[in-house]
Amino acid sequence: MKKRNITIVVVSLLVVAAAFAYLYRTELKSAVTSIGLFTKSAENEQPTGHQHGAPPAPAETKEAQAQPEETPTVEIPTDKQQLIGVRTVKAAVQPLHRVIRTVGRIEFDEKRLTTANTKIEGWIEKLHVDYVGRYVQKGEPLAEIFSPELVATQQEYLNILRWANQGKGVNEERVAMLLLKDAQTLVEAAKERLRLWDISDEQIKKIEATGKPIRTLTVYSPASGYVLQKMVVQGMRVMPGEKLFDVVDLSSVWMICDIYEYELPLIKIGQTARVSLSYFPGKEFSSQVDYIYPSLASETRTAKARFTIPNPDGSLKPQMFTNVEIKINLGNRLAVPSEAVIDTGTRQIAYIDKGDGYFEPREVTTGLKVDELVEVTSGIKAGEKVASSANFLIDSEAQLKGVTALKMKKSK
Repeated sequence: MKKRNITIVVVSLLVVAAAFAYLYRTELKSAVTSIGLFTKSAENEQPTGHQHGAPPAPAETKEAQAQPEETPTVEIPTDKQQLIGVRTVKAAVQPLHRVIRTVGRIEFDEKRLTTANTKIEGWIEKLHVDYVGRYVQKGEPLAEIFSPELVATQQEYLNILRWANQGKGVNEERVAMLLLKDAQTLVEAAKERLRLWDISDEQIKKIEATGKPIRTLTVYSPASGYVLQKMVVQGMRVMPGEKLFDVVDLSSVWMICDIYEYELPLIKIGQTARVSLSYFPGKEFSSQVDYIYPSLASETRTAKARFTIPNPDGSLKPQMFTNVEIKINLGNRLAVPSEAVIDTGTRQIAYIDKGDGYFEPREVTTGLKVDELVEVTSGIKAGEKVASSANFLIDSEAQLKGVTALKMKKSK
């Protein structure tokens, strides 16, 4: 009985050992098969020719070259755009107008300035106009000059007249004709000398009628206007050619205004300006540029522009200050808000809205600046949207992501 039990136990152990061996063999085969399949699959998935630094196939190189270069952009989600206040505007061709504002002053018209002087030496015996600013009419006496030389010349003329009259009493006809001819020549020469000293024909006739020389020479106003300068006083000695009075006609005046150097290319003769003065609140004058002076003031770097303004009532007085506005039509130009362009000092950048929250940094070239607009000469096309506000925050985001630097590297 004991033997039988031992036999049963041995047979059971053999059966268990055979079963275990069978299972072990099956699992080992499955594992080997799996490893072989994995290795083959991995080999099939590896790109051909890229292992161990092998050069790429020609077909793959062509495909890589055929792919377009991607434009760098910075992403700003829509909700974040609203949070930081991003606004966009379309670049458009539109009429631009520039308004130049400056200050001017009223000056007398130099073309209407005249001077009264004398051609003889003498002394001021009487002043008819004895203060500056007085209004005088053309032909009105200004002063009287006593000149011994002028008196002597008049006396000489009277003596020639007497000698000529004496020749008329000669009985011999031939001698009388010769004397009269010579006397007439001398009379005309003396009369012309008096005319050259500004003795009028009326005064010469008066000298002939009275037989006495005129003691003083009267200086008359050459034009109607205001006495701008008076250089003489009672009893003063004057010399030939010396200025006695300046008379200016203020029925038309000049306005001189300063134009900065960078604004000079915009100023043309014939442009209209609006002029206002604190002296006339609410009143405006209109005038046109009639001359641009050829030189600049070294201290202020400005040039002078001249306007002519009618002044029939004399209300505009020299040295009055004026406010001047010159509106200039620059024509149609592609423009964007000036805030849309960031000036870094070395370049100018605008951010183009590409849609879906993406912005492209683009280098632009600008031209004229008019109020809140700036002309774009290159870098932006009409119809493209540009960021017009919060673009500094967009630029900061681009700097953090290196987008702007990458763009600059590619543009070079």
